[in-house]
Amino acid sequence: MDFALPPELEELRSVATEVAARATVGREILEESWIHGYSREFALELGERGWLGMTWPEKWGGHGRTPLERFLVFETLIGHGAPVAASWVCDRQMGPSILLFGTDEQRRRFLPDMIAGKAAWCIGMSEPDAGSDLASLRTSAVRDGHAFVVNGAKVWTSFAHQADWCYLICRTDPAAKAHRGLSEFLVDMSSPGVTVRPLVDMTGETDFCEVIFENVRVPAENLVGELNGSWQQTMRQLEHERGGIDRLVSNWALYRDSLARADMTDPLIRQEVAAIESGYRVGRLLVLREVLRQAPQSFSAATKIFCTRLEQRVASFCMKVLGADAMLWDRVSRAVCYAPAYTIQGGTNAILANVVGDRVLGLPR
Repeated sequence: MDFALPPELEELRSVATEVAARATVGREILEESWIHGYSREFALELGERGWLGMTWPEKWGGHGRTPLERFLVFETLIGHGAPVAASWVCDRQMGPSILLFGTDEQRRRFLPDMIAGKAAWCIGMSEPDAGSDLASLRTSAVRDGHAFVVNGAKVWTSFAHQADWCYLICRTDPAAKAHRGLSEFLVDMSSPGVTVRPLVDMTGETDFCEVIFENVRVPAENLVGELNGSWQQTMRQLEHERGGIDRLVSNWALYRDSLARADMTDPLIRQEVAAIESGYRVGRLLVLREVLRQAPQSFSAATKIFCTRLEQRVASFCMKVLGADAMLWDRVSRAVCYAPAYTIQGGTNAILANVVGDRVLGLPR
């Protein structure tokens, strides 16, 4: 099997490497750049380069390029720590969801700004008492004439304090079974009644937020897909979120930088480097299966489990390599503190293991 890239893709990766190098000048923290590297200016540059909506249909303003091209661009950008966060949610998840489930009017209204890098979005899924168990969420949306009135709270909402729009999941039929009474809405974050409270994590970042909705009126035309039919839409959306390259390369820049400090005469260090390098290649192939739609349905859960465990192993390796110096180098100490999040965000690995057993392997309950 030949894994070599054709010249035009090697050239694309080379250009992406140069762009990433310029974008990271002066940035102290390069890790999790798809969450913590927030730059509206860089989002505009990505839009100008045609690197947003790369695979989306030209009919809706996309660029009609191949999934492999997009994969190479963002593997390179995130792997080097380029600040892609301002456009990442749109490009990874919201745009594809609107393309798949939205109306033509919604596509005309929302996709152009996403493709240009002008719009910033957040996702309203998890709640204070409904994290990985999305079916138990309680934020309500009640029909009132030509609008829905939303009340409730969301938590761990990335970029909510900087977002223009929220892709919000609400309960619209409280009498239906848990996963059958949910609907999805596009909510203007400047709407009266929306309150955002940034949460400080143990690394000092404030990218996760709590969002309160108090009698927020959402136009009925902002309903995405079927009323009370959100569950399957959400599951499809999570395929984009869980099986992407961001789940593998979050701290790869730190690994490369730490490798220069590693004592390669130590056989245990060499063994760990070999395990990480091999794991990266396995994880990369798993992500490629998702990207090229060769993986079974719901297999993105297994991809995320494998890749995020590797990211935690990378953080541990960097700490061991630096030893006591890890307490002095902010990037390493920060990475160790942040590492538990890899296997929690986007669905905990414990929950995802159940998804693999149930939906992929068909194991008995």
